[in-house]
Amino acid sequence: LIGLVGVDAFASSSRERSSSVSTQLASEYGARTRTQDDYIDINRSGGPLVSYSGPTPRPISNIRTPSLDEIWESTMPVIVQGGSLRTWAFANPQVDAVQVLLKSAGRPIDADIDLWNGPDNTPYKMRVYVEDGARRTFNAIIGTPRGPNSVAVRNIGQLEFPLDAVVRPDIQDGLAVSIASVVTRSEVIQGGAVRTWPFNSIVQSVAVIIKTDGRPLNTRIELLMGPNNAKQVVEVYTEDGIERPFFAIIETPEATGSVIRIKNTAPLEFPVYASVAPYTVGDYDFVSDSYKFNQWPML
Repeated sequence: LIGLVGVDAFASSSRERSSSVSTQLASEYGARTRTQDDYIDINRSGGPLVSYSGPTPRPISNIRTPSLDEIWESTMPVIVQGGSLRTWAFANPQVDAVQVLLKSAGRPIDADIDLWNGPDNTPYKMRVYVEDGARRTFNAIIGTPRGPNSVAVRNIGQLEFPLDAVVRPDIQDGLAVSIASVVTRSEVIQGGAVRTWPFNSIVQSVAVIIKTDGRPLNTRIELLMGPNNAKQVVEVYTEDGIERPFFAIIETPEATGSVIRIKNTAPLEFPVYASVAPYTVGDYDFVSDSYKFNQWPML
């Protein structure tokens, strides 16, 4: 369960941080136990054939967070032209985490995202590539303890590939807690090792949490569709994987299923703890009558 702990840094700024945070369970920072209505049997594979009947995903988490459409409509995005840099400053020390969203008009996204904490101190870095920025919005959470902090987004693509960016505080009971509420287990990925999670076509987005026990974190997260066909790639570095873990929602709107592949690019002495679970699912119809409602596997 060590891969599920430490979300205290995101859940509430008023909660006192202590060394015992690494032993807290998910229920202590807002995660809940699934009911029969949203139960997912993550230990089974295969199952009945299903057909996706429309692009209307429903969230698994009971924690209400604004949808991507609501965020884009209520927030004025900043246009980051190719080769340019934009920054967002958060001087309020009560802002423990910020949400970063990137999208485009259908063109590729290639960007660097840095967290600046003091002069010449960059404790968190991400390199993001998205094949189609309109089909898959990049959506991640960055921990910002001990403010003030600044988030920098640099579009390293060509001038012809602008992107829209939104960086906003992740308030209490926000996206980080919603992500934590849908994961139930974590897997250890040793340095240099690779793990994969396949999802069928019903899953429309996937929640990903990657943490360490306080050591640095170096990972590469890929969304694959077909053999080595990467639709989205994120390379993450953070100097403290429990204080600033990787939280993200990866959209998987493909009709043929997707695979999440995570590689620990650090040496053997730096394991990470990865949790991957469905976050939103779409409408579906059963082809087989041998399974009851809500008993199909997502993995």
